Order: sequence, then C-alpha cells, then structure tokens
Amino acid sequence: MAHIHLEKKGLRGLAVAESFREGDITSRLAGVVMRRDLVIDGFAFGRATIEGDDATDAVVSMFMGLGRQDISFVLLSGLIISMYNIIDIKRVWSALKIPIIGVTYEESEGIEAAIMHHFPDSHQEKIEKYNRLGPRSKVSLHTGQDLFLRVEGCDLAEATKLLDAFTLQGAVPEPLRVAQLLAKARLDNP
Repeated sequence: MAHIHLEKKGLRGLAVAESFREGDITSRLAGVVMRRDLVIDGFAFGRATIEGDDATDAVVSMFMGLGRQDISFVLLSGLIISMYNIIDIKRVWSALKIPIIGVTYEESEGIEAAIMHHFPDSHQEKIEKYNRLGPRSKVSLHTGQDLFLRVEGCDLAEATKLLDAFTLQGAVPEPLRVAQLLAKARLDNP
C-alpha cells in the first residue's frame, strides 16, 4: 500500500470529473493536476461513452497521457459516471499503483434496480461490476460536511486527511471542484 505524504507542499494529485447533456453519446472528462498548496499544475481530457463500459480505460489513459511521475494520487468524482459507466477502482489502482479515491456526496440506494431498468438485457454484468466496487465509507470533513468514499491503495484515515487538506469550504475538495468546472466548460465549448 502506498502512503500519501501530506507534509509535502509539492504533493500532487489528479482529480477527474465529467459532464454531459441528455442525448449526448459521450461525456467529457476533465482532469486537473493540483499541488498540495492548491497550485494548478496541469490538465488532462478524455471521454467516456454514455451507458458504456470504457470509463476505467478513459481515466487510466488520461493519467498516462500526462506522462508524469510526480502525481501521488487520483481523486474521482464518483465511480459510476456517464449513465452507469462504472470506473473499476481496483483496475485503476492496479494500472497506476498510486492511491485512488472515489468521492460521492450523498448516499445512493437502489443502484441495482436502476441498472436493471436501464439495461434489461445485459444488467447482470454491470451489477457484478458495481458489486466489485465494495462498500462506501462515510467520512466527515473538518468543514462539517460528510462524504462517501471508496479507496484503493491507501487507508480511509489517510484519504480523509488528504481530502481535509484539499477542502477549503463545503464538501467538494478543490481539485474536484476545478475539474467539475473544467468539464462543464468543455461541454459548453467542445
């Protein structure tokens, strides 16, 4: 298991978020490399197929496309994106060998039922992939906000400390907030 060295001012992570509109075939993924001191240090872009099965490969490709050795962790704004295109956090960790943290902001129930509804003929494979993600853990930030995490390659306490360090206010860590803004801007200006 890798450790996240929060004491390093130059600690860098890649945060990935997405944006799409109803009727789109693909969603736009945006990645922001941000240092511990909140300096933006790079960008990456990708796409994931709506209702597809390519989100994991898209995230790995975005990271690899940066060609950098100084990124210490990846933050993902959700692991179920692009209308049930599931990011396999274990596969991302296996490919990158750095801590991977999937962040969501509210409890979600009934995912299996929603998958069965959207994929009546092929739901079993997606449900199995979803179940392999494992349970989410609820954590509280110094801001008083709760997040739900799935982590791979680090422990929950380290992930929480990292998110506390990158969250100035509210619930959204700065790297994910900027990635979400960038993804939305890419949507508006393809």
